[in-house]
Amino acid sequence: MNPFDEQLAHHELSLKRTIPEILQINVGKLCNLTCVHCHVNAGPSRKEIITRDTIDKILNWFEGTPIEVVDLTGGTPEMIPDFRYLLESLREIRSSVHLMTRCNATILLEEGYDWIVPFYLKHEIEVIASMPCYEPENVNKQRGNGVFESSIKALRLLNRAGYGKEGSGLNLHLVYNPSGAFLPPDQKVLESDYKEALKSNFGIVFNRLFALANLPVSRFASYLKRRGQYRSYLELLKDAFNPHTISGLMCKNTINVSWTGDVFDCDFNQMLRLQLEDLSGFPLKVWDIDTDSLKDRSIKTGEHCFGCTAGSGSSCGGAVL
Repeated sequence: MNPFDEQLAHHELSLKRTIPEILQINVGKLCNLTCVHCHVNAGPSRKEIITRDTIDKILNWFEGTPIEVVDLTGGTPEMIPDFRYLLESLREIRSSVHLMTRCNATILLEEGYDWIVPFYLKHEIEVIASMPCYEPENVNKQRGNGVFESSIKALRLLNRAGYGKEGSGLNLHLVYNPSGAFLPPDQKVLESDYKEALKSNFGIVFNRLFALANLPVSRFASYLKRRGQYRSYLELLKDAFNPHTISGLMCKNTINVSWTGDVFDCDFNQMLRLQLEDLSGFPLKVWDIDTDSLKDRSIKTGEHCFGCTAGSGSSCGGAVL
């Protein structure tokens, strides 16, 4: 039994799946940035991206499911060649499907990507954009020189298109990640600070802020180890364990799928290769599963899970509590 499962047992808790409501697809590791905190280890030179054949298999499977929310992540999803094909096909299969993309806003300014905002508008895609701070120094330190300025320009593009504006129906959410080995502050307070700073300094508006803890996985784990902070950060997460976060964790109602079609409980498990298996221990592809069969299935855990259960909790939708 790993330390996280021991903590659950101590609180007489279990972590099991409900019926899946969200399909989250990690379309690959290709990204135009190389961020310090990235759990995917994404970057401009990565070759791992989803193929048309895998997309078609996922689409064929999706048509037979009741899932109404599709959440694309990466990398930078917009960089894969079949990004538009995937979303157009999902919308064609189910007109009511809620489409989300977790983009790094700077891609909107890259040459050859001026199609993105009109495409978002046409398909009413919810945009979740990374913005780790409202101060240039912290953003550029975490994501690279000039990223803050580019992010501001990109957010203004989205605002001009109607994103983030009250009553538009076009949701623009921002994501905060700590710049080091510490937990995010209170999400409501931080959101208020973000809204005031971005509005008064740059005229930018948005809907919600998601405050996410950095999990000690991939590049961020390496970052911590180089500084001798890995074990102390894990202890920080363990000491901040909050049993009340368990019921709201995203792994309970989300199917996470890799660019090769493999199935996981969450994107962090995907990076750690904690794959879902059949009864004989054979790794599952998403097109091999029945969504109903996942109900009450135990979720694969590890020490990294303390990152999602520390303090107010952390999920793809921000703080759990």
